[in-house]
Amino acid sequence: MFKVKYFEAIRTAAVIVIALIIAFLIISLVSDQPVKTIGIFLLEPLSTKGHIGNVIEMAIPLMFTGLAVSLLFRANMFNLGAEGIFYFSGVVASVLAIHLSLGSWLHPLVAIAAGSIVGALLSAIPGILKAKWNANELVTSLMFNNILFGVGLYLLNYHLRDAKAFANVSFKFEKTAQLSKIFPGTRIHTGLIIVLVLIVLAHLFLYRTKWGYELRMTGANREFARYSGMKTAKVIILVHLIAGFIAGMGGSVEVLGMYSRFQWTSLPGYGLDGALVAMLAKNNPLSVIASALFLAYIRIGADLMARLSDVPSEMISIIQAVIILLISAEQFLKFWKNRMLLKEAKEA
Repeated sequence: MFKVKYFEAIRTAAVIVIALIIAFLIISLVSDQPVKTIGIFLLEPLSTKGHIGNVIEMAIPLMFTGLAVSLLFRANMFNLGAEGIFYFSGVVASVLAIHLSLGSWLHPLVAIAAGSIVGALLSAIPGILKAKWNANELVTSLMFNNILFGVGLYLLNYHLRDAKAFANVSFKFEKTAQLSKIFPGTRIHTGLIIVLVLIVLAHLFLYRTKWGYELRMTGANREFARYSGMKTAKVIILVHLIAGFIAGMGGSVEVLGMYSRFQWTSLPGYGLDGALVAMLAKNNPLSVIASALFLAYIRIGADLMARLSDVPSEMISIIQAVIILLISAEQFLKFWKNRMLLKEAKEA
């Protein structure tokens, strides 16, 4: 018999199944060869080493931003500033990758550290505004996204742009600044190792330290935590610093691992995707890995489906919308949870 403690995992699995069923129904309606198209969507990402590599490559930035957002959500901070921080930290890392000349291991380390620290400092601003003056963190973080994008684009256009290139891109990075690839035949880079280590550290921080306990208690009930003697303002600022550090590291790693120039002329979208990853993971750091891989898998599957069949890749937006709708609906399957609680109460 299923226990109540497994309810959220069952509920998330049900959401994913419902979203995929809706996607399959739409494919059946619009495709001339629905069985073949569904097969491409589900199986093609596993068909070659290159496609598997594409899934993991896409999952790496999703893990970074998903982890950052999950910590904020765990503290009951609905902050979506990871998007702008991810972008701007990529700009910071690019500046150092272009203008510094260091050793092959020290160069990326310095660039990533700089991007991470800048991300932490920028993220602290909405945190301080929330902790001291109770400013709405959603509004301030979204405004910061636009500010950071504008400043980053200015730096790209007027200070980093390579006039000899036939596109709006920066000068080339020094070879020593780029992250090395860890699997031949793919573009999977050492950022995968970095993010997996971060996820384990975040899990230990959240569940094995006093600060992690205070973070969870503040998220569960800020007033109760404050009356219990916890300094909730410091907790809010701390979680913003940590989340900004992780998001900044993600942007730096993505730029140095996947590109030879900085070429983002729009926000990459990974910060907002991180919110979806965090929701699927139920704000659990270890579950971020599976959530990011799932989202990356269906996106690569949708891209391959668009190239090899008659269904456009935009269909993936429908799946994401259904997942967000059902995950955020508190009443979804709540009747079943109540029945499970009653059964366990009778058995006890």
